[in-house]
Amino acid sequence: MLEGKAMVEDSDMPVKMQMQAMASASQALDLFDVFDCKSIAGHIKKEFDERYGSGWQCVVGSNFGCFFTHSKGTFIYFQLETLKFLIFKGASTP
Repeated sequence: MLEGKAMVEDSDMPVKMQMQAMASASQALDLFDVFDCKSIAGHIKKEFDERYGSGWQCVVGSNFGCFFTHSKGTFIYFQLETLKFLIFKGASTP
């Protein structure tokens, strides 16, 4: 595990959920090659879907842009090692 080495750049998640996000990312990095971003993201999404209900999205990489709407309290963007992690639950439109 790589606890304490993640740097949160932005988040509106509760602290406990932030810790889970970073732990899931660390676990995924232990399971998959650092260049297999798709498998890393899939692992984190599956963990969050199981723990917090379906609808989670996860983007992993070193260089990406994005624009999205998320449900309040479900967003985190952080760096661990050389990768950036974006995890959020999509917002439903009225």
